[in-house]
Amino acid sequence: MQRVSDRWISITLSVLLHAALLAALVYGWLLYRRPPRPAPTLAIEATAVDARTVSGLRQAPPQVAPPPPQPEPQEQLGPPQPTPEELAQREQEREQAQAAAEQKAAEEQAAREAEARRAAEARASAERKARQEAEAQKRAAEERQRQAEAQEDSEREADLKRSLAAEEQARVARSGPALANWESQIAAKITRAWLRPPTARPGIECMLYVTQVPGGEVTRVTIGACNGDQAVRESIEAAVYRASPLPPPPDPTLFDRNLRINFKPD
Repeated sequence: MQRVSDRWISITLSVLLHAALLAALVYGWLLYRRPPRPAPTLAIEATAVDARTVSGLRQAPPQVAPPPPQPEPQEQLGPPQPTPEELAQREQEREQAQAAAEQKAAEEQAAREAEARRAAEARASAERKARQEAEAQKRAAEERQRQAEAQEDSEREADLKRSLAAEEQARVARSGPALANWESQIAAKITRAWLRPPTARPGIECMLYVTQVPGGEVTRVTIGACNGDQAVRESIEAAVYRASPLPPPPDPTLFDRNLRINFKPD
């Protein structure tokens, strides 16, 4: 394969040769354009003779002018034209470079496609993991909710059992003398707190509706059927508030917020 330095040396020598030829042509052209010097004339005595009068004189053939000199072929200036081998080599190099570029582009495209596949697989894996975590959280939440509902059901069932037991105990207690004894204690305390008005007649009987809170504090008093006048009704109501707090029941199951007391002070 021809080296680049050899080609430059050949090009330099060719340029120098053409420059020398060009200088020679210019010099010859300048000599041709210079007017010729007149030739010196010689004095010669002669007698003109007609050639036709001279018998036996052979006529000289006409002189033929020499052909004009052929112009020298001018060499082409500039770098030499590449040879067919160089053209073939250049075409081969161009094809190799194009093939290498196409191969590189194909490799880059394959790398981009592989990177896109990896990114898609990573996204799909992340989505699967997110779905699995969401499903696990959903199952855990459902399990917690189920346990909470089961606990609530158990607590409600226990409360119901306790309520039923308390009601049963209260029913048993109310059916015995304990409730009557407690109500009589409340009525006695109200009677002791009652300030009998002058208009009160013997045989007073009034139905009292008393609302209390745990501890026996009275929060409301309502007088129902009563055979006393307004002064008697107001005095009995005031007596209930003065009797607060009311006596506690002997059995806690007997406690009731709303009491119905038949007040008979006589």
